Amino acid sequence: MGWTEDSAQDVIILFGEGVSDPARAATLRQAGATLRFNYRTISAAAAHIPSAAAMVLIQQDPNTVTIIPDRRIQAHVLPTRQQGSRSRVSGSQVIPAGVTRIGASPGSLPWTGAGVGVAVVDTGIDFSHPDLQPVSPNCFAAFATCQDDNGHGTHVAGIIAARNNTLAVVGVASNATLYAVKVLDARGSGTDSTILAGLDWIAQNAHSVSPPIQVVNLSLGRPGTLEDNPALHQMVQALDAAGITQVVSAGNDPNLEVSQQIPAGYPEVLAIASMTALKGSNGCRSFNGVIDRDTASWFTTDGQFDPNSGIGVTISAPGAEKEDISRSCFVQSVGILSTRLGGGTTRMSGTSMAAPHVSGVVALMWEKAFGQDTPLDLTLIRSAANRVGIAPLNSPTRSYSFDGEREGVLWAPGTLQ
Repeated sequence: MGWTEDSAQDVIILFGEGVSDPARAATLRQAGATLRFNYRTISAAAAHIPSAAAMVLIQQDPNTVTIIPDRRIQAHVLPTRQQGSRSRVSGSQVIPAGVTRIGASPGSLPWTGAGVGVAVVDTGIDFSHPDLQPVSPNCFAAFATCQDDNGHGTHVAGIIAARNNTLAVVGVASNATLYAVKVLDARGSGTDSTILAGLDWIAQNAHSVSPPIQVVNLSLGRPGTLEDNPALHQMVQALDAAGITQVVSAGNDPNLEVSQQIPAGYPEVLAIASMTALKGSNGCRSFNGVIDRDTASWFTTDGQFDPNSGIGVTISAPGAEKEDISRSCFVQSVGILSTRLGGGTTRMSGTSMAAPHVSGVVALMWEKAFGQDTPLDLTLIRSAANRVGIAPLNSPTRSYSFDGEREGVLWAPGTLQ
C-alpha cells in the first residue's frame, strides 16, 4: 500500500534521536495533527494528519526524519474456522496433534514454562476461559480492553500455554504466564501503529512484570519489505537487544517469500512456516495416495533461510492438524485444536497456529536456561529439527511457488537436550 499527500490519513512519524515529548507535541500541534500513539522505546509517534498542507508542515519540521504510511496488518489465520466443542467437563482434556507432533506432550519433558512470561500480540485473550487461567492482569489494549472479541488470540494462547488441568486441551508450555497485548480488533485487523504500540508496551514493561516477558508471539503480518517501515524495524531491534525472543508467523500466501512479509522478514525474529501434524485422507478417485504428516501446508509462505542475513523461514511447525483431499479433489485443511473464545475448543488453520508451537518451545528453553549467564542458543531450534519436511501437494486445484527448500520440523526434545 502506498500513500499520497492529498487527503487526511494516519501515519507514523519517525523523529530524530532525543526529540523530547514536548517537541513531538509541538510538531503535531503546529500542523493541526492528532496524536494517536507516542512511543517510548523509539523516537516515533503515530498521528492522524488532517490534510496535505499539514503533511507538508510535518515533513518540513527539523525534528522529523521521515513519515511512514500506517499500513493495515492482519491475523495469519485461514477464513474457515471449524467448530470444536463448548464442553468444560473435567476429565475431557485432549492433547492436540500439534503438541504431540513436536514432542511436547505432558510429562515428556521436565520443563513446563514455569516462571516464563509470554506476550500474545494479537486480538486479546479470553480472561474467563478456564483452560487459560490465570492470565496476567498486566496487559495492553490498543482497542478498548484486553479481552478477546475475535477468538484468534485465545486460540493462539491455548497452543502456547493451555493448562494441564483435565479441561479442554493442553498447550506446549502449560505453566507459562500469558500476557495479553491486544493490537488487532474484532475483525482480526490492526495497523503498523497498533503493533508498534503493543511492542512498545512490552519493551517498557517486560522486566518490571512478574514473571518477566521473555517471549513474544506475533501471529500476524502483511506484505512488505525490510525497508518500508523503519520505525517498526527499530522497535523489533530494540526488543531483540533486550534479549526478548520474537516468534512470528511466516504468512498464508504461498506466492510470497518470507522476505516479502513483515514482520516475518526481519532478521531479528524467528519466522515460522506451517506443516501438517498428521497424515490426511483421500476421497479423490483421480489421485492416489494421501498428504502425509510434515507436509508443507498448501497455504504457507516459505523462503529458504539465509544464515548470512538471518532472513527466511527458521523452522516449520504444525499450522494444520492434517490435509484431506476431498471427493472433488480439493485440498482441505483440518485445523489445530485449541481454546475457544467463550470456553471449550475450536479448530483454526494458518501459520498463526504454527508460530505459537515455537513460542511454547522457546518458553521451555527459557525455563531450562534460568540461572545461566549466556543468552539462549536459538540456533538449536533449526539444528534439532528431527526431519526435513515434505513439499506441498501440487493438486490440480492449487498452485504454488514452492522454492524447493523444506525447512526442518520443530522437535522440542532435541532443542532442549
